Amino acid sequence: MAAAPNNAPTAVDKEQIFGMAEKEMEYRVELFNKLTHTCFNKCVEKKYKEAELNMGENSCIDRCVSKYWHVSYQSVFL
Repeated sequence: MAAAPNNAPTAVDKEQIFGMAEKEMEYRVELFNKLTHTCFNKCVEKKYKEAELNMGENSCIDRCVSKYWHVSYQSVFL
């Protein structure tokens, strides 16, 4: 009787998978940091008047994050 094929990932495969996951995490952290920096600088007044975001800042951040995310997602398919 023939032995069943071994489909378990090898040590090299596991290392490659881990490396790819690490790169993906680095990309996501970088994207989040750029998004946060860009939208904060664009939407939040430099002189803080209140502890909370006002309605205008909140709305601006919502739009900024949505556009940034949309453009970043679309750039993957270029």
